[in-house]
Amino acid sequence: MDPSRFGRNHFSRRTFLKGGLATLAGSCFQPIVPAWADTPPDISVIKGGIAEATRAAVESQGGMTAFVKPGQRVIIKPNMSFDQPPDKATNTHPEVVRTLAGMCEEAGADRVLVLDNPLRDAELCLERSGIKDVEKALSRCSIQGVYDSSGFQEVDIPKGDQLRSTEVMQEVLQADVLIAAPVAKHHSSGGVSLSMKGMMGLILNRGVFHWRYDLHTAIVDLCTLLKADLTVIDASRALTTNGPSGPGKVVQLDTIVASRDMVAADAQVVSMVPWYGQSLQPGQVKHVQLAHDRGLGRMDLENLRIDTRQL
Repeated sequence: MDPSRFGRNHFSRRTFLKGGLATLAGSCFQPIVPAWADTPPDISVIKGGIAEATRAAVESQGGMTAFVKPGQRVIIKPNMSFDQPPDKATNTHPEVVRTLAGMCEEAGADRVLVLDNPLRDAELCLERSGIKDVEKALSRCSIQGVYDSSGFQEVDIPKGDQLRSTEVMQEVLQADVLIAAPVAKHHSSGGVSLSMKGMMGLILNRGVFHWRYDLHTAIVDLCTLLKADLTVIDASRALTTNGPSGPGKVVQLDTIVASRDMVAADAQVVSMVPWYGQSLQPGQVKHVQLAHDRGLGRMDLENLRIDTRQL
């Protein structure tokens, strides 16, 4: 397949989004700090068992207490849009979600919501993905597929080039912390579906991204509003063809990638997954290049500090 088809100050989320709307209308685990740095690396690439690698990747970034404070409301945004089991790699592995939600509770989160706007029947997606079972092991976590328009609110996007407003899940607007937790997969229109593309699962009308706007520009516009505080990409296995729904070729990578920078995390996964059996550079995915150019994050992996480890 021709790679050219892929195209080319933290505030609490509640405070930031409320401010934007007004203008326009302790963890019991200690973080692992790399010996070669006094501050967390730009990207953590951890290979190992899913739960262990997820925890280690977050700890490498400073631990969940660096992102979640006691009493805060947290949104975790995985992929859970398809009524398929984990081995198909269309949804985030439930162990990634379980580990992240558990770490949020350990950090003292008052409420942890795992949200997506499923593309198939919501209850079947939550059940067959295995993600619904996460609730059973946790006391302050709720898993929800949100698709009814009453659960969304119109929000202006002041930094949007094309997408100037959209309807966002109300729970997201009320949250303090947003964690992106996508699975690594191919996307027939966007090239890849990772953390930036995944933010489309928090809005009501995704169709206009495909016919009214340039898809890649709209993705980046949305990420100027919905910018994750922490990104954890499930590359335990990757759907490398026929995404986002499959069936396609699934490659086992046994890797979790974490970063405070959505662009850097996406760039790292673009560079390490054999999409259609080919090696790609981050700049070959248009929305990654655009996000880098617009200052949302960095894709210049050669200049970033990367903690790469095998457990």
